[in-house]
Amino acid sequence: MMGPHHAACGAAAWLAVTTRFHIDLTGAAHTLAFLPPGIDVGLGLLPVSASGVLAGTIVTAGAALLPDADHRHATIAHSLPPLSNAMCIEVGRLSGGHRHGTHSVLGMAVFVGIALLAGMWTAQLAPFGTIYPGAGILSVLLGAFAAKALKFIPDTMRKFPWILGLALGAFITFFAPQEQFWFPLAVALGVAVHIAGDMLTTGGCNLMWPLSLRPPKFARKIPLVRNVWKRNGSVAIPVLGNAGSYREWMLLVPVSAYAVFGIVGTTARWFS
Repeated sequence: MMGPHHAACGAAAWLAVTTRFHIDLTGAAHTLAFLPPGIDVGLGLLPVSASGVLAGTIVTAGAALLPDADHRHATIAHSLPPLSNAMCIEVGRLSGGHRHGTHSVLGMAVFVGIALLAGMWTAQLAPFGTIYPGAGILSVLLGAFAAKALKFIPDTMRKFPWILGLALGAFITFFAPQEQFWFPLAVALGVAVHIAGDMLTTGGCNLMWPLSLRPPKFARKIPLVRNVWKRNGSVAIPVLGNAGSYREWMLLVPVSAYAVFGIVGTTARWFS
């Protein structure tokens, strides 16, 4: 899956679990009898404040690009040069290359562990009270990743992603949402969405890395098994085909529209 699509899925995933919007279809239902009078969009499973929804949306969008830190030519490698370039080269070396360590259960645990430790770093500063410098510093990087990838981010921020990164980092440092669980959860959700998205393409992922559970020879002769369980141990459910396919675009257009709708709706609710 392409970088911008990963980011949009991450943003939409956070919005889905933290918000619930009602769309009134009464007018359309009078014309089209099969339409309901209204629909609820989103799950609203987590009680997060409006600031937590907005901050988490950007953090999750950035975290949904983290597994591609193993690729020196990925979108995020060009977000905060030369820091991001050096980071991707080193992560790729440590994780065994693209779609290996960072696209596994172990890689996800490492990312979430870093986020958990960063969120635990707090300090007292008047007149703000408790501040969160660890989460703020990490959010600079995640915000820059999101700004570089998301197509609906303003052009100025996409050309200079550090603008959004620094703004997000400062906001989270001094005005972090009160829910303590939100930061590691946003990172976990973003990484999980990325891995799930790549598993829907033909390449798949080896969730058990550094182990490589290869299919037995007889299984390789079965077309369905051969397409799902790769010879290198990766598993794929390739409903989207190759990365960047038209099927991927067909999925991401409504996902991106939902993300924009959720951000606009939450922002309006925050300032109302």
